Amino acid sequence: MAGWREWIHLPVLLAQPIKAKLDTGARTSALHAFDLEPFEVDGAPWIAFAIHPAQRQAHPEVLCRAPLLGQRLITSSSGHQQLRYVIRTEAHIGETRFSMDLSLADRDQMGFRLLIGREAMRRRLLVDPSRSYQLSQR
Repeated sequence: MAGWREWIHLPVLLAQPIKAKLDTGARTSALHAFDLEPFEVDGAPWIAFAIHPAQRQAHPEVLCRAPLLGQRLITSSSGHQQLRYVIRTEAHIGETRFSMDLSLADRDQMGFRLLIGREAMRRRLLVDPSRSYQLSQR
């Protein structure tokens, strides 16, 4: 049973864990990213981007690159729609390992730099909204 917030490892993107909100109300997972630059590697679409993995901190700034799955129209909880780049990456929450799709968005003003949506959690995690850090430690 996971808590409503957990430390998540994204080993392909980051050396250190990142604090995430597990949000069963959100369909899609999202990662705070900026300076997005699509490019190609041997004709395949990729994207370069930067992230600030620490909540409410501008440092460190981590540069990442990943194969690009495409773009999706994402609707926020306020009803605002935005076309976002989407990548697929590996995630570790405690002993649970899986790949998930992440939309890249400006989450700088949000409380969490990483949001795990229900599509990523489906058939993998149950969330106890009254608990935190049940599966992970920093």
